[in-house]
Amino acid sequence: MLIRQPAVAGSFYPDNPMLLQRQVDDLLASGDSAALRPKALIVPHAGYIYSGPIAASAYRLLSPLAKQINRVVLLGPSHRVPLRGLAAPSDHLFRTPLGDIVIDREGIDSLVQQSLVSIREDAHQWEHSLEVQLPFLQRTLENFQLLPLVVGDAGTDQVAAVLRACWGGDETLIVISSDLSHYHGYPAAQQLDRQTTAMIASFSAQLDGNRACGCNGINGLLSLAKEKQLSMTTLDLRNSGDTAGDRDRVVGYGAYALY
Repeated sequence: MLIRQPAVAGSFYPDNPMLLQRQVDDLLASGDSAALRPKALIVPHAGYIYSGPIAASAYRLLSPLAKQINRVVLLGPSHRVPLRGLAAPSDHLFRTPLGDIVIDREGIDSLVQQSLVSIREDAHQWEHSLEVQLPFLQRTLENFQLLPLVVGDAGTDQVAAVLRACWGGDETLIVISSDLSHYHGYPAAQQLDRQTTAMIASFSAQLDGNRACGCNGINGLLSLAKEKQLSMTTLDLRNSGDTAGDRDRVVGYGAYALY
């Protein structure tokens, strides 16, 4: 049985299970939960000291749905491997310090058979954009399978087609992993990220890499969400200058729920 081992445990988040559980639980408990039942979330993927509070604002919405959601379709951008289209793993389990997550092989096989995704183990081996979401999912859901996809050079329609094929019903949650602007000064980043948030709020599937590293995944989701007449709310919008970094060169983080 193939198992993807954690690549960024001990750097992006604690590799000690007790410390990790405590950190995630503290982040989830540190804010208010809106009365929303999300179908999809857009969340950041930096180290927890930087983007953890912003991500937690989205994940805490899942507590009332812990028994209902049994499949998570997770998309994140490729940071290390040049990639065309979307890539699924060949693994049967994804491992974190909190335990193993079963991969939805049936769902992946269906996408491969439809020529919507390819199998690329190298795209997943070191990719952090998916991995950092897993402990949050493990602490908010009870039993779920994971359908993880790394997004490379893929058009809006291509991503939307993949999401449409695995949209499912109330049992399926869609999670798009993306940070916002990168390495601007604090005021410029705030302005740019507010503009990007306005585009997301209006379902404008025109984001580029200057606005969000996961722009392709977000654009595909927004296009399909508009078709399905979902609503959207912004849960949090900050940057690394607000959480744990200096304000000379910041990274933007936003959390959004679609329902």
